[in-house]
Amino acid sequence: MKFKWITWATMLCSFVPCLWAVELPTSARSETAIAQVEPALKKALAAKGLKYGAPIFIRIFKTPGVLELWLESASGEFKHFKSYDICDFSGDLGPKVKEGDYQSPEGFYFVNAGRLNPWSQFHLSFNLGYPNRYDRYHGRTGSALMVHGNCVSIGCYAMTDSYINEIYALAVAALRSGQPYFRVHAFPFELENDALAKYRDNQWYEFWQNLKQGYDYFNEHKRPPNVEVSNGIYTFGA
Repeated sequence: MKFKWITWATMLCSFVPCLWAVELPTSARSETAIAQVEPALKKALAAKGLKYGAPIFIRIFKTPGVLELWLESASGEFKHFKSYDICDFSGDLGPKVKEGDYQSPEGFYFVNAGRLNPWSQFHLSFNLGYPNRYDRYHGRTGSALMVHGNCVSIGCYAMTDSYINEIYALAVAALRSGQPYFRVHAFPFELENDALAKYRDNQWYEFWQNLKQGYDYFNEHKRPPNVEVSNGIYTFGA
């Protein structure tokens, strides 16, 4: 679906997030969806001491098939708000490597306003930004890898229309309130030591060890790390 506008700013975005303001795309569909879920979301957030419009952070786990949505609390730490069952993703455990491999990506991505799609053929969606700098370093190809509605996936994470309505509304609220972008971390599974050890002979073991560093950082600090790429390896810091 062609966006109604595109700025030179969004075209320059690669792995490092664009920090300048980008107008949020909108449609009658997205505004209707937001209006439908906003009252209940505000009530549920307030019950957890969270604020509608606060910065968000998303973690995806292929196994057991869950998308976690976290919001920044008054303390500055991110607090878990809700987990959504992923209706469908394609491929197996492991990253997307090339166009047409039907794999859903794993790694560290960010979404700014320019990556929202309120006209999606799958109700509502946002683009993960694959391939990022790490993916390009390793020659990985593909494009338009989304988190979207419906329950059909060809390399994307399909959440159903009802779930994407909530996820999309929280993303829009955060971006409208000044969050320049939100991070999405996609993992094969929860990268605890015991779980990872079972895959020691897997071809992606070293890659997952690298992902685990970012996974552990968030679990320790309750803030998503700043992610860079150095010599083809993800690096993490405050």
